[in-house]
Amino acid sequence: MVTPHLFIPGPTNVPDAVRMAMNLPMEDMRSPEFPKFTLPIFEDLKKAFKMKDGRVFIFPSSGTGAWESAIENTLAVGDKVLMSRFGQFSLLWVDMAERLGLNVVLCDEEWGTGVPLEKYADILAKDTAHEIKAVFATHNETATGVSSDIAGVRKALDAAKHPAMLFVDSVSGVGSLDMRMGEWGVDCCVSGSQKGFMLPTGLGILAVSQKALDANKSLNGRMNRCFFSWEDMIKTNDQGFFPYTPATQLIRGLRTSLDLLFAEGIDNVFARHTRLASGVRAAVDAWGLKLCAKEPKWHSDTVSAILVPEGIDSANVVKTAYYRYNTSLGVGLNKVAGKVFRIGHLGALDEYMIGGVLFSVEMALKDCGVPVKLGSGTGAAAEYFVNNPVKPADKKA
Repeated sequence: MVTPHLFIPGPTNVPDAVRMAMNLPMEDMRSPEFPKFTLPIFEDLKKAFKMKDGRVFIFPSSGTGAWESAIENTLAVGDKVLMSRFGQFSLLWVDMAERLGLNVVLCDEEWGTGVPLEKYADILAKDTAHEIKAVFATHNETATGVSSDIAGVRKALDAAKHPAMLFVDSVSGVGSLDMRMGEWGVDCCVSGSQKGFMLPTGLGILAVSQKALDANKSLNGRMNRCFFSWEDMIKTNDQGFFPYTPATQLIRGLRTSLDLLFAEGIDNVFARHTRLASGVRAAVDAWGLKLCAKEPKWHSDTVSAILVPEGIDSANVVKTAYYRYNTSLGVGLNKVAGKVFRIGHLGALDEYMIGGVLFSVEMALKDCGVPVKLGSGTGAAAEYFVNNPVKPADKKA
């Protein structure tokens, strides 16, 4: 049997070059030669985040570990933070903050929308005593296919002349969506290996600014931490090592993943994701369906959450695609369970792959009683791609 075609929003497809880079014997992570390999990776990761200062930590964890590290190393129990909840993953970040003892000022938003800039601006302007220590924003909410305006959050902070740190969850953003950490004044940016970095799950990647590093040094009432301690990482990372056994094979793959991203050109990678996502959205329109994202400004270029008609269970669409057409789609989560299915379109993919998943989805929808015209979505996507060719400047060098 052919391996199921993977179109969930992570883990994503792993390029052959990355898989081969990880297919090597175990190595000595304390070898005197190891720093020649690791130190350039720390520096090259900064390019992916578009950082101006600070440093990047690599934890053997998922993105959730990087979430936890960001909080525990910069904030204290009882600190007030501003957060918003509008999907399963922003929900989980709020849950973590509350479990770790933070005082969360919460904006509860409709699922299908994103970070509420106007509310953030109003709350920050009224916080003249600067009690809020950090502002949290989920860059890309994979449960609902929503991307938020991180530059807009920075504008709200600057307009209020507010010193709070800016924390961003870009697990499904970095490496696929534009992340200008330095320009946007992001202090902690969380990512993971299994999305835009095109690796298996297992690396929590956390980029931190100099401001966040300074907060770590001056922090009173520290949270207890051990595994995710920045201090331990800094001592050993500066020498090219880690305070515990690193995931050496994944880091070998990360080296090749970064090489692939840089060879294509990081901005070209972003443009490719926008173009391919636009083809998917053209197909959704042709099917007569709608996205969970309420407005075009929320549309994600890495995942589309597609609403099914009343009376249709989206879980059946996902099962049909899997069992009948050997294609893995994302299920609806939490509030949108049974209401949406998700097409992940991030990482190592092209027009041919987009056409394949749309072909399978079209048939699965038809099988489940959705009155789509076969060929309508695939045709609309093809027409979009033909009419919006890759510009010569966008091609891989």
